[in-house]
Amino acid sequence: MAQPLHPTHPLQDNSSTAGRTPSVLLWAGAAIGGGLVLGALALWLHYGTQMFFEMIRAGFAACF
Repeated sequence: MAQPLHPTHPLQDNSSTAGRTPSVLLWAGAAIGGGLVLGALALWLHYGTQMFFEMIRAGFAACF
């Protein structure tokens, strides 16, 4: 009789790093997002509101 291609009971990962990967990815994403926010804030403080929005407007105009 033919055997099924996939087991009826999925294999379990009992390694010590099994549950860490989603947590590490979450923290890495939060760190990157925080860095982007801090970078935008630093540009805003350095160049001022008018120049900051002009740079964003120019970027959108270049894309579309």
